[in-house]
Amino acid sequence: MIRKWKAASLRTQLVAIISALLTVSLLMLGGTTYVLLRSFLEGQMDNQLKTFQRTIAASGIDPAQANGGIGFDYYVRYAYQDGTVFAQNRINQDQPIVKMYTFSQARALANQPFTVPSSDGRDPWRAIIVPNANIHGQLDDGSTVNFVGYVVVALPYEGVNNTLERLALVVAGVAVAVVTLGTLVAYLTVSRSFRPLARVERTAAAIAAGDLSRRVEIENPATEVGRLSGSLNAMLAHIEAAFAARTASETRMRRFVADASHELRTPLVTIRGFSELYRHGALQTEEDVTTAMGRIESEAKRMGELVEDLLMLARIDEQRPLQLKPVDLLLIGHDAAVDARAAAPDRTITVEGLEGGSAASAPTRGDEAKLRQVVANLVGNCLRYTPEGSAIELAVGVQEGEHGQESVLEVRDHGPGISDEDVPRIFERFYRADSSRTRDTGGSGLGLAIVSALVAAHQGTVRVLPTPGGGATLRISLPFVAPDDEQALDEHELDEQDSAGDNLAEHDSDGDGLAEHGSDGDGLAEHGSDEHHRAAPRNRPSDPWLQPSGQDQLHEG
Repeated sequence: MIRKWKAASLRTQLVAIISALLTVSLLMLGGTTYVLLRSFLEGQMDNQLKTFQRTIAASGIDPAQANGGIGFDYYVRYAYQDGTVFAQNRINQDQPIVKMYTFSQARALANQPFTVPSSDGRDPWRAIIVPNANIHGQLDDGSTVNFVGYVVVALPYEGVNNTLERLALVVAGVAVAVVTLGTLVAYLTVSRSFRPLARVERTAAAIAAGDLSRRVEIENPATEVGRLSGSLNAMLAHIEAAFAARTASETRMRRFVADASHELRTPLVTIRGFSELYRHGALQTEEDVTTAMGRIESEAKRMGELVEDLLMLARIDEQRPLQLKPVDLLLIGHDAAVDARAAAPDRTITVEGLEGGSAASAPTRGDEAKLRQVVANLVGNCLRYTPEGSAIELAVGVQEGEHGQESVLEVRDHGPGISDEDVPRIFERFYRADSSRTRDTGGSGLGLAIVSALVAAHQGTVRVLPTPGGGATLRISLPFVAPDDEQALDEHELDEQDSAGDNLAEHDSDGDGLAEHGSDGDGLAEHGSDEHHRAAPRNRPSDPWLQPSGQDQLHEG
């Protein structure tokens, strides 16, 4: 039985519980009413008997009244003191079965109504004894008697029992009707209340079948089921977003593996080809050997640069703490311009303000080595992908952004620019606008991906804008940190380092921390202080040229 109950549906259990409660409640109400009414009717019978008792005790009684004067419902017995019956009514009718009490027994039972059975075996009688009754009457021979005896007066339970039987029938009928109607109403109400749960069940089944876009319709959000549906919809939205993110991540990973394989295949094929030529003796002259070794060296260098870029992105993805300190973008911009002039003497490379004129100081807080790498990558792209002799400007200054002041550095070129189709993907790993994927320009497609990841690690944004007159402008926006704020942050950072006992060995216990980046000068930046001060999260601007550089860009590919 318990197993069947546990196996039943929640709707069935609720309806059964409601029906059981209704049944128990009506049974208790009917039983209480029956008992109270029976007690009330018995009380009325006792009052009638006591009234008749007082009348007899006050004025006595004539046995002649036994033939009708007392009333049909009463039974009256007149007895001598020894218990012998002098007279009684209801001859040849049902009578109460009352013993023949002695006078002393009658006086002991006086004023105490009691119940006795009926002579016909049906409804009992309620009786009372009146002792010391003055009885006077006439005998059959005509003589008159007057004696002191006792009188037994009784009333039948027939009327009481008939009333109680009708009450029981009414209560039973009403109970059946109420339980039936209550069960039906409970079933309909529970079914209606469970209708949203049925929709939840169907939605969950559809989602389990693969339709992650399904949602539960909410009729009344104030109810428990409405709140449950709202919570379920929120959970489903998170699940759908998680599945979409996982799918996108898997897609990026597959594309990343394919692109990395493609990028590494070309130098590997070249190295293997020249190695086989050398092994088979096809390189006859010293010049041929020198040329082959040069090609092997250049391809090995290209492959090494690609691996270094991939390692850099992997480290950024690990979100290792940066070595934050006060940095001025103006100084970084000037140094990048000097380096670019040395690499391309035929170019006009200038540093100016954001709105023209002289460049202004743009203080911020960041990892100087990483920020120099960002600017170097941007300037290197301009040198690589724009026509020889075209000018390059580095604009530095402070502007008001959506969340306060921002330190801005722009790298502007005057080349062919970037098409609208390429802008949304320009910061993806291994993405190049050149669909032929040739290596004429020498790029690996990871430079801008590294820029996006590093800027995002500094709580900044990078976006592509069109340069007036033709070309592309890449704008870096970082949180503005005034010199006073920088000093306060430095003091706070030193206090935290002293209290935490921070040390560099926490990240590289094998002694490889300084050598991890080789000659790029970033070893200390990767394994510096554990304290990682990050600015408040910044919303991405609504400019259509903005390339998202948030956390999702750290996992491209």
